[in-house]
Amino acid sequence: MRIAQIAPLHEAVPPRFYGGTERVVSYLTETLVKLGHDVTLFASGDSVTAARLVAACPRALRLEAIQDGYAPHMVLLEQVRRVAHEFDILHFHLSYLPFPRFYDLGIPFLSTLHGRLDLPELQPVFDLFSEVPVISISNAQRRPLPQANWLGTIYHGLPGNLLTPQLDRCARYVAFLGRISPEKRADLAIEIASRAGLPLKLAAKVDPADHDYFMTTIAPLVSQPHVEFVGEISDAQKPAFLSGAKALLFPIDWAEPFGLVMIEAMACGTPVIAFNRGSVCEIVEDGVTGYIVDDVDGAVEALGRAETLCRATIRARFLERFEAYTMASKYVDQYTALAGSTSCKPMLAE
Repeated sequence: MRIAQIAPLHEAVPPRFYGGTERVVSYLTETLVKLGHDVTLFASGDSVTAARLVAACPRALRLEAIQDGYAPHMVLLEQVRRVAHEFDILHFHLSYLPFPRFYDLGIPFLSTLHGRLDLPELQPVFDLFSEVPVISISNAQRRPLPQANWLGTIYHGLPGNLLTPQLDRCARYVAFLGRISPEKRADLAIEIASRAGLPLKLAAKVDPADHDYFMTTIAPLVSQPHVEFVGEISDAQKPAFLSGAKALLFPIDWAEPFGLVMIEAMACGTPVIAFNRGSVCEIVEDGVTGYIVDDVDGAVEALGRAETLCRATIRARFLERFEAYTMASKYVDQYTALAGSTSCKPMLAE
C-alpha cells in the first residue's frame, strides 16, 4: 500500500530522548517499510527513517525558538493535502487538527488519538466530526467520547530487539521513567521507595511548562539520600536502567491513555507496579507482568513481592502483546478496510 504517516512536529521521528507519540510513529513507520509497504513520513527535517521523508520544518519545534507551534502544523497539513491523491491511506497522529481539511476530501484517512480525551472542550469537536474515523490506543481512552467514530483500539508496540533484558544486571533499586509532571506523581514514587527501604532512580524529562512544579515539589525531595535524579535517557541507556531495577513505579494520578514506559519495562523483563488508572488494567497483567495497586500502601506491599515474578515470562508477554509487528499488522487491517470500503465496524482491543 501507499501509506502516508503524518507526525507532530514538536519532536523528531524518532525523538532523541522523550517523545511518546513521535517514538510510536517511528516504530510503526519502520515496521511498515519492513513489511514491504511504500511509506512516506511527513515530519520534521531532522527525522531519520527508511521511508520517504517530507519535511514540514527543518528541525523539531522543541529545538526552535518559536512562539506559534500551530503555524508549522498548518504548513504540514497543506503539504499533505496537495499530494493526498498519491496515497491509498493517510494516517494522522495530530489529534483533531486534520478533521476540517480532510473529512470531505474523498481520500481515505484515519487519525490515531494519542492524548487525553476527557477535556470538556473536545465534546463539540467530536459532535461535529462524528463520522471521522479514529483509533484509540486503549479502551479506557475512548470512554469520554462515545460519539466518536471508533474503528478500533490498537495498542502501542516496540520493536522486539529495541530493548532487551541485560541478564548481568542485579536488581538493586526501583525506577521511575518518563516525564516530571503533577499527574505522573514522581513525588509518590519517592515516597514509595522510601517506605520500602529501597533506592530510587528518576530518569525523567522536565518540560519548560513543568519547571516550576519540578523546582517547588520534586527538587526538594530529590535531595534525599535514597533518590538519584538521572535526567532524560536515550533508548540505548534504557536496557541497563530498566534491567537493573526491581520494578518500574508508575504511580499516575490521571487517566493515562497508554503509558509507553510500562511496555518498555516489560521488554526488559522488569515488573511494573502501577496505580489503577486509565489504561493500566489493560497493559499490566496483575500477578504476571507486575501488580496493579490502588495507593501508596499497596505499592509498598507489591514491591515486597516483585521479585517473585518471572522476568522471562514478563519479556515473553511483551513479545506476545506489544511487539511492533503486532501493532503494524492491526493498522494494515484498518488501512485495507478503509481503502476498500466507506464504512468499518468498530472493535475493541483483545
